[in-house]
Amino acid sequence: MNMIDVRGLNFAFGEGELRRQVLRDIHLSVDVGEIVILTGPSGSGKTTLLTILGGLRLATSGSVVVLGEQLVRSDAATRHAIRRQTGYIFQQHNLFLALTATENVCMALELHDRFSEEERVAAAHQILTQVGLGRHLDYRPAQLSGGQRQRVSIARALVSRPKIVLADEPTASLDKHSGHDAVEILRSLAKQNGTTIFIVTHDYRILDIADRIINLEDGVIN
Repeated sequence: MNMIDVRGLNFAFGEGELRRQVLRDIHLSVDVGEIVILTGPSGSGKTTLLTILGGLRLATSGSVVVLGEQLVRSDAATRHAIRRQTGYIFQQHNLFLALTATENVCMALELHDRFSEEERVAAAHQILTQVGLGRHLDYRPAQLSGGQRQRVSIARALVSRPKIVLADEPTASLDKHSGHDAVEILRSLAKQNGTTIFIVTHDYRILDIADRIINLEDGVIN
């Protein structure tokens, strides 16, 4: 079963003389539980593709079906439904500096009104312990190393047991050891739950975690 199915996707920024084609006739399928890494040079359209798959950017050409929903020319409600089932991991962590690790992870569960506050805290503690931060539950981001902050980000992405995790350059600010540790934790926990992972990266040190590697250059998948 395809979690992501893209057919004939084209995307451009701007209009008229300022128009710049970013994605060209993209065809891509990702299966349930598959780990796919998308590589390519800067400016090749990797992050643009990731944001379209995550319902963060609206495409108007081709077909982009994610979790059975068509995202091309979709309405806000459809894109919101996809975002509720998707975990996001960013290069710069995007943690709230004033909140503890537990509180940052709990934020991801506030999108889901089925959890009480007590259940959110319990789930946050469980996932933070799984990523090796059981002794850092009440630490704020400034008290954590870069690798630890990225583990909080991974915990936040996985705590709601999403069907898809999208990661944009998740190891770019980490050294080799911390970066590989972070993605290995992501791979292990996601595999336990059958979560599909789509990673955009320049980091060739982490390619070994992937089931499949795709290259995007000048907006074209090679």
